[in-house]
This record gives sequence, C-alpha cells and structure tokens, in this order.
Amino acid sequence: MAQTTATQRGTQQAPDKNALRPFHVNVPKAELTDLRRRILATKWPERETVADATQGVQLATIQALARYWATEYDWRKIEAKMNTLPQFITEIDGLDIHFIHVRSKHENALPLIVTHGWPGSIIEQMKIIDPLTNPTAHGGKPSDAFDVVIPSMPGYGFSGRPTTTGWDPAHIARAWIVLMKRLGYTKFVAQGGDWGAVITELMGVQAPSELLGIHINMPGAVPPEIDKAAFTGAPMPDGLSPEEKLAFERLQFVYSKGVAYGYQMGLRPQTLYGIADSPVGLAAYFLDHDAWSYALISRVFAGETAGLTRDDVLDNVTIAWLTNTAISGARLYWENKFGYFSVKGVSIPVAVSSFPDEIDLCPRSWAERAYPKLIHYNKLPKGGHFAAWEQPKLFSEELRAGFRSLR
Repeated sequence: MAQTTATQRGTQQAPDKNALRPFHVNVPKAELTDLRRRILATKWPERETVADATQGVQLATIQALARYWATEYDWRKIEAKMNTLPQFITEIDGLDIHFIHVRSKHENALPLIVTHGWPGSIIEQMKIIDPLTNPTAHGGKPSDAFDVVIPSMPGYGFSGRPTTTGWDPAHIARAWIVLMKRLGYTKFVAQGGDWGAVITELMGVQAPSELLGIHINMPGAVPPEIDKAAFTGAPMPDGLSPEEKLAFERLQFVYSKGVAYGYQMGLRPQTLYGIADSPVGLAAYFLDHDAWSYALISRVFAGETAGLTRDDVLDNVTIAWLTNTAISGARLYWENKFGYFSVKGVSIPVAVSSFPDEIDLCPRSWAERAYPKLIHYNKLPKGGHFAAWEQPKLFSEELRAGFRSLR
C-alpha cells in the first residue's frame, strides 16, 4: 500500500504505542503506472446540455485534467517535497495518525496545529510551513515564528482508516490535544478551515488548559435563527445589514445547491464505490466542492493563471487515490453531528479571517456574537475556501496577526 514504507515497516511493531515513528513517502512505480492506465481507460459520457457549470463539472474541464494527469503530471515532485519535511506516525486511540512536524529555528516559537478539510490533505498547508516557521525570510519578525504540526485527519492521506465508528470531529479534536501534548507542548494554538474549522472550534469548546486560542477561516458563526432560515429556505429575516443580507444569500445558496456532496456522504458514504475505482471520477467529485473553488480550478485547466496550479489540484487528488481514502474520508460526513456553520460555543480566544470567496461569509457582527473572546477579525481582499493553499502569503500574515496577542 502507498502509505507503508520501509521506514514505517521497520518500526511498526514497536511496543510503545506513544512512539513517534519516522515516515517517508515512497509510492511503488507500479501504482503510478496503474493510475495512468485507469485514467486513459476512462469511459466518458456526453457533454453537459448547458453552457455553464450548473449541471456539475464540465466535460471539457475534466478531460483537460485527465489529459494532463495521464501524460505530463509527475507525482514524484510532490513526493520529494513531502520527504524534505519531518513526517511521523503515532498511534492515538488505536489508530495511526500521520503528521508533519517542523520546528522553527527561532526561540520561543508558538506551537501551532493546523487541520485540513475535505477534499483535502496535508498538501493544502505545505505552502504555509516556511512562512510560519521561518518568518524572517517572508517579511516577518523572529517573534512571529511558529512550530508547525500538520496532521492527516483519520481516514485521510497517510493516517489510518478507522475500522469502527466513533471518529467524529469531537474525537479528532481530542486526539489533536493528545498529539500536541505528546510532542511536549504545554501551550499551543490551533487553526482550521473546512473540517479543520469544525475540529478546531471543538478543540476550543473542549478548552484544555494547554490551548491558548484558535484561528478559523471558515467560522461557525451564523446566528441560530439565520442558520435555520437559510437551511429551510425560509424568507430572509428582517433587520439584517447589507453585509448580513449578502451572507444570508450566500448561505442559502450553499444549503440549497452548494453542498450536495455533503448530504450524499453524510447519508450513504459507502455507496460511493465509483470514486474509489475511477481516478477521473474521484477528481470530478473533488473539483465540485463549491462554485467559487470550481471557478478557480476550472480556469487553471483552461490555460489561465489562478491561485492554484494544475499540479496543486492533482497533487491533492492523487494523494487520496494512492492511499485509497476516498471512502474513509467520506465517512467523516456520516460521523458528524455538528452544523458546519453553526455557533459551537467557543469560550477561549478566537481569531477570524474572512475571505471573500469562502462558502460562508462572516460579517464582524456575527463573529462578535459567536465568539465572546474575539481577539482578531479581518476581511481579506481575495481568497476562498482553500485559503492556505490559494493565498499562502495572506494566510500566513493572518496567522501571525491573529495570534500575536497570545504570545
């Protein structure tokens, strides 16, 4: 299997379950050959009957992706990048957890755990590692430095795939606290977007004494009455500001047309055999996350420049394919019992970065209501749902500013 390496096999039987086992990515050539064969053997449907993306990922886009994937894309490039980083496996609650751990050369660096989302992996956060750990090379000060921990969520990437129920966001939040303490950190902060936001907010709800504060770029800050109206299709509540009206309209669109994959995986994740068997099927499913991200990604495969490159997109799809985690990742939606955008009740310090193309917009008024200890709020000029991946410079600057008061 792609996630088992010689390094890992040599330490797999270690008696200490708390051990940190070095990890090295080395995908067998035969798996990459099989991937290309499967892409080239794709059975294509006819094109969509509309001139836009209202029926889903357009045939021209996914065929351009497939051509590049099968003929030019080189997995070994991202594999080499990953292997320049310190990676480890450790067992938590009976499951192997994979993570990157990069310590800063600067003294008094603030320990930070960053959590990815779906359809994601540690690849989403790799661009922010150097700006955070080595801030003086990126316009920052030594006092801005972080020690960075980036785990693969259970069922994703190189982490283990749960074989029993119970690995919901609250369980992952508890596991991350165990991980940071196991690494020797007595004080730390946490960051997340997408599922990472839900998990990070639940870390804030659990509020262990070691957790100083959190940063969120997909805030769970929608007031309950607003969330209910948007979800049920009820009329817009009275008394909203222009900014709040825009946020309500965005949320209403997301609930009605924008998260069909979430409902599907939340109800019947095991049925999605097609995305475990077809690389093109997996890629199309991953591309159709949200309208704003799809617009950005589809431009890339039309030959235009955007915040992500073709390799960025395919690195993320390929890691899921090679680790066979399409279904295990989908089960997180089935396990989840929390609202994606609802207020969770975080009482510790919170920093919020509001990106304009996020699937849920967060006016300052909502953030102040949701987070009684709001220590930072900023509306960014650009960036979307995968902000660390799309806009690593802006994102890194936000983390420095957001956590500065907690150092």
